[in-house]
Amino acid sequence: MKNIKIISIGFLTAFFIMFSCEEILDVEPKDSVTPVAIYQDIDQVEKLIVTMYNSTEGWAIRRNEFWGQRINLEGASFEAKFNFQDRNDIYNLRSGGWSTSNVGLAFEVKWQNYWSYVQSSNEFLSNIEGSPAKAANPAKADLLIAEARFLRANLYAKLIKYFGGVPIITEPNQLTGDFSFTRNSYEDCVKFIVAELDAVAPILPPTRPAAEFGRATKLAAMAVKSRTLLYAASKVHDPASLPQTQNTELYSYPVATKWADAEKAAKDIIDIVGDNALPQVADATAYQKLFLSPNSEILFARPYADGLYEVGTGGFNAANSLPDLAQSPSGYGGWGLCSPTHNFALEFNFADGTATGGVTPASPNTNREMRYYANLNYQGAMFRGRPVDYALAETPSVTTPDGLDSPKGLGNVQHSSKTGYNIRKFQDETLAKTNGISPNRPYILYRIAEVYLNYAEALAEQNKDALALTYLNIVSTRAKQPTIIGLTGPALKAAIKRERRVELCFEGHSFFDERRWMNEDKLGFDIKGLTWTKSTAGPVTFVEYTVVNRPWDKKMYYLPIPASEVEISPTLKQNDFY
Repeated sequence: MKNIKIISIGFLTAFFIMFSCEEILDVEPKDSVTPVAIYQDIDQVEKLIVTMYNSTEGWAIRRNEFWGQRINLEGASFEAKFNFQDRNDIYNLRSGGWSTSNVGLAFEVKWQNYWSYVQSSNEFLSNIEGSPAKAANPAKADLLIAEARFLRANLYAKLIKYFGGVPIITEPNQLTGDFSFTRNSYEDCVKFIVAELDAVAPILPPTRPAAEFGRATKLAAMAVKSRTLLYAASKVHDPASLPQTQNTELYSYPVATKWADAEKAAKDIIDIVGDNALPQVADATAYQKLFLSPNSEILFARPYADGLYEVGTGGFNAANSLPDLAQSPSGYGGWGLCSPTHNFALEFNFADGTATGGVTPASPNTNREMRYYANLNYQGAMFRGRPVDYALAETPSVTTPDGLDSPKGLGNVQHSSKTGYNIRKFQDETLAKTNGISPNRPYILYRIAEVYLNYAEALAEQNKDALALTYLNIVSTRAKQPTIIGLTGPALKAAIKRERRVELCFEGHSFFDERRWMNEDKLGFDIKGLTWTKSTAGPVTFVEYTVVNRPWDKKMYYLPIPASEVEISPTLKQNDFY
C-alpha cells in the first residue's frame, strides 16, 4: 500500500478556504494561542480535536453555500427531489448530469472539504507526538489521538463512497513542487479504514457521559467499520458486475470473504448491545421522538445544543438551516425544500404488512404502516394543529377555499410541494413556531437499527435466511409491522432493502444504497407526485402525474474528481466515463 506524502495546490487551497468559511461549532480556543502553545496544554489540544468533529455530516450537505445549508442528500436520492422552482443546479442530476466542472452546488466542494479535514487530522497526529501536552498526560493524549484517527477513517469512508479509491495520505503535506500523486485501489482504502478503526476501537471509551454526546466511542468505530464492509461487499464493487471498464482497481473489491467479513463486523456490535437494543414505541408520535433527542439506539451523532443552528447564531437564515423551517409545508411558513417522491411513498406498506406493489392505492393515506405517518406529511395529515392541505379548489370560495399548502395557499407558494408530500421526520412539533430551535436534537450518523439491517443483509447474501429474517423482524416489528414469516432467497433480500428504505429514510442512506445495489430503476426514473382537487360538493380527489424525469447515466455511480485537481496532477486518474 502506497502512502502518498505530497498534496496538490487544490488540496491545500481547500484547506485554507474550508476553515475560513465553515466555523460551525463554537468550540475554538478563545485566547488566540499559537499552534506551538496549543501542544503545550492538553486542554487546548482537546479543543482542537472538538473542532475536527466538523468533518462529520449534519443537516447541511454544504455549510458554506446558501441552498446547501438547508438540504442534504435526500433530494438527490430515490426519496425526494429539490422542490423550489424545480431547480436542477442544486444537484445537477438532469441536463447531462455531472461533469468534471459541474456536479451541482450541493456536491461542488465535497472533494476539497474532505481532504482539508484529512490534512488537519494528519497535522494533529504529527504535532501531538513528542509534544509537552502528551508527555504531561499521555493517557488523555492517546485518547485524543484515537479520536483523530477515528475521524480520519470516517472521512476516508465517505471519500470512497463518493469517489472510489483515493490517495491514502497519512502525513501532513507541504507544497514541495512535486504534484504527482496517485489513487490507491478501492480495496487498499477499505483495508486502511478497517485497520485504523480496529486500532482505535479498544482505546475509545465504550460510552460517553451526556456532556460528551457526539464524541467517538468504541461502538462508533465499530459502526463505521460495519457500514464500510457492507458497502464494499455490495454488487457495485463486485468484479463481475462493475459498471466501469477502465482503472477497475479504483472500484473493485475482490475479497472472497467479503460477506462473512460484513457479517462479523455487524455481529461484533450486536454481541455488545444485544438483540433487544431498539427502544420500543407505542405509535407514530413516539417513533418520531426517537429522532429528537439522544437515546440508547444512537451509536454516533452530530450534537446540536440550545442556540446551535446548522449555520449562524440566530435569525431567519439560521432558523431555516434546521429541518422544521427548511422542510415544513409552505402554508406553515416552511420552505419544503425536498419533496418526497410518490415513488418512495409507495415503499411504505399497509398496516397489515401487505405491500403496495408500486401501485397507488385508491385511498393512499389510509391504513398505512406507522412509519408512513411518522416520516411523511401528506394530504390531510394533522400537523401543528391543522390538516396539511395541498388541494386546489375547482371553484374557490369561502366554503371551498384553496388549500393553505397548495400553489395558491399561504406563504411563498413557490415552496408548495410539487409531489404532494413533505418531510415530517426530524420535525419537533412541540416548537411554537417552525423557526424555533429544538434543544439537543441530534443529526444521527449511525444507529443500532442500521446495524441489525447490515447483519440481515450480509446473512441473506450468504443464504443464512432464517437468521437474516430474525433480524429483519427485529427492526420491522418495532415499527408495528406484523412478523414476516417464511421469506427466503430473492424475496428476503428485497424485503431487507425495502426495510432499509423505510426505516433509514432521509438519513443519507438511499443515495448510496441504491447505487451499491445497482438499482438503476431507482436512480433514473419518472418522479411521480399526486395533485389534489377539492370539489364544491366536498370530496377531495387526486391524480397521479409525472413531476419530472430524472435520467440516469452510469458515470454517476461516482462523482468526478474536480478538473482543477487533475490538471495540476495528471497522474491522478479521473473516474471512468468523465
